[in-house]
Amino acid sequence: MKLRIKYILFVFILHAVTLVLTFFVFKENKILFLVAEVFVIISILISWDLYRQLIQPLKSLMTGLDAIKDRDFNTKFLPTGKHEVDQLINVYNQMMDQLRTERTVQEQQHFFLEKLILTSPTGIIILNYEEQIQQINPKAQQILEIPEKELLDSSIHNFVNPLLKQIAALKSGEAKTVKHSGAKTFKIQKSHFIDRGFPRHFIMIEELTAEILAAEKSVYGKVIRMMAHEVNNTIGPVNSIIQSTLKSDSLWSHHNSDFQEALQVAMDRNQNLNLFMRNFADLVKLPEPTKKEVQMNNFLKSVYTLMEAQAREKEIQLVLQIPEQPFFITADVQQMEQALINIVKNAIEAIGFGGVVTLALDAETKQLSVTDTGAGLTNMQSEQLFIPFFSTKKDGQGIGLTLVREILNNHGYAFSLKTHHANCTVFSIQLTSTL
Repeated sequence: MKLRIKYILFVFILHAVTLVLTFFVFKENKILFLVAEVFVIISILISWDLYRQLIQPLKSLMTGLDAIKDRDFNTKFLPTGKHEVDQLINVYNQMMDQLRTERTVQEQQHFFLEKLILTSPTGIIILNYEEQIQQINPKAQQILEIPEKELLDSSIHNFVNPLLKQIAALKSGEAKTVKHSGAKTFKIQKSHFIDRGFPRHFIMIEELTAEILAAEKSVYGKVIRMMAHEVNNTIGPVNSIIQSTLKSDSLWSHHNSDFQEALQVAMDRNQNLNLFMRNFADLVKLPEPTKKEVQMNNFLKSVYTLMEAQAREKEIQLVLQIPEQPFFITADVQQMEQALINIVKNAIEAIGFGGVVTLALDAETKQLSVTDTGAGLTNMQSEQLFIPFFSTKKDGQGIGLTLVREILNNHGYAFSLKTHHANCTVFSIQLTSTL
């Protein structure tokens, strides 16, 4: 039973009993009975006034509580002139002001956090309690190369994407550096926050490619320069002595032809060593690209003509797929030609004998791809691709892909080398510069 009903019943019963008692006590004296009745009526009026003073403010406060339930923090009350009630109203109004301020601050912080997540250069993935992807920012989508619709509300453990597999295996608080698509390096971190008493995980994916490439180049550049300096300082004088010896007729008067031939072989080996070191030095001395407008259709035709003979020798079919309309990019022709020749050469060598290498340009997506039907790359090889001096070939120097990486990075072209399935390995170049 509500308080106001209890109060009304109490007042009604009290005055009813008073009226009955007054009737029996003063029934012989009508004047006193009428006076008593007047006091009873006055008491009823006073009780009603007290009811209005006490219950009405409570009704208003109940309205305020309903507003709080509805999260409407704009409802406030005016003072009534009654001290006790005004104290309650003052406390209520202060509480509403504080709630409104806190809600405004929370909304601003939430809006700022959402903007920060969306515009962050770091990939961010937020999971719900069941390890399902609840939110993902554009950078993470770009890194994973998976549409948002396929990611949202899906368990992170259900994807075959190599990077997501690495993320799923991480424990909260752990961090790991991984390679993705062979050419890019990422640092992945997994952490959690408490939401309504339960932990929820979030993942940050930070690209370290530029920093690692700069550090790598600094280290191997110093090593190569030192090696080239020492080799050149040694080969020059040694070759000079050998040449002088070979030209001295008096030394060969006794027909020491075998010794003369050995010296010639030694000099040739020195020249090969010098050429070997020059290849490494060229990697360090790669100049900044001199860019100009390039008609890609003609450019690809020239590369095709240059590499077709080499492919034909190994009974490999070289296929060229270019758009009918001319397609233009801005690039350094010599460097891009050098990079593309290396890529096609690697594709031919990956097949070995008998197969197809397809050189295709998609003008709509602005993507250039070289696809080969070779055996493909293992997971270990994919992780080590583009590392300086790493090669999948028995006698490889590990320079080719490193040089390709340097040229494409200097042009601002994103690229990847992946084995999609058996007999389908694709080197893709996005011909949209990020520089």
